[in-house]
Amino acid sequence: MIQRIFLHGLDSSGRGTKGTYFSTRYPDMLRPDFEGTLQQRLSQLHNLLANDQRFIVVGSSFGGLMGACLAMDKPQNVHRLIMLAPALNFHEFQVPAQKIETEAVLIIGKDDVVTPPDIVVPAAQTTFSDLQVSIVDDDHLLHQTFFSLDWDYLLWRE
Repeated sequence: MIQRIFLHGLDSSGRGTKGTYFSTRYPDMLRPDFEGTLQQRLSQLHNLLANDQRFIVVGSSFGGLMGACLAMDKPQNVHRLIMLAPALNFHEFQVPAQKIETEAVLIIGKDDVVTPPDIVVPAAQTTFSDLQVSIVDDDHLLHQTFFSLDWDYLLWRE
């Protein structure tokens, strides 16, 4: 069985706007809280995962970066990665030597100044071989877009 997990952004939590939405619509979806540096957060995330468990991962901003790192480190655990304005422009992120085959969806606002599409989209294209990119009329928070996404389709098609 595939589990769903939401990875929040740097200054957010699993109880922020997106996490609350997921808890209401999908009560079985994991929404852990993370703190610390990228490496500390990734360590916390790895401790949550069973070795053979498969996940559909939704990551927002820094959580999208965490999801990308997870897909690089443990591709066997990531069935699909949905990145919402991922922080692939973060200085510690390095594209892999070989593209990752994990299915990835990237949704980013054309007016995003925190994770600029002109930097993030090429980084994602260099990282994932199976990537769907949607550049939407929105900013970094994606508040105009997030609630209108077809989450049933994104989270439940296997």
